[in-house]
Amino acid sequence: MKKRLLIPAFLLLILSTSLHTRAADLPYKTFGDINVFYSAFNSSFITPEVAASYNIIRGKDWGLVNIAVVKDGAQGGSTALVKGYVSNIIAQQQTLDFFEVREGKVVYYLAPFRFEDEDAMTFKVSIKPDPDKPAHNIRFQRRFYHDE
Repeated sequence: MKKRLLIPAFLLLILSTSLHTRAADLPYKTFGDINVFYSAFNSSFITPEVAASYNIIRGKDWGLVNIAVVKDGAQGGSTALVKGYVSNIIAQQQTLDFFEVREGKVVYYLAPFRFEDEDAMTFKVSIKPDPDKPAHNIRFQRRFYHDE
């Protein structure tokens, strides 16, 4: 059975079309000629078959953070060293253990994390597309619910 892309539809769209026509509507940060797209979502959004193929735990209290690195003018994604952590409102931290997913020209990084119902989670992620240059850092927040 062919694996389905795990990333949300909007990220698939930007990876296959021009970044300049869609960038204003999407969550991303630009660092020179590098665009870092990011999202976080409840792991129950993915099918059980896809979760099993990537060893991802699905559940009402499990989420996934998704990072894609795209160079200007490129289709698909670029490789990078991605690491970070997520914390809740009372400063409990979890290390994000990212793993790389490649599907054709598309490259992205996923990391699972746990959350409580109505948790406001803060993500701090370091992205290093070039081992000889400093890392780029992003920070974003999202609230999670068990009924998503």
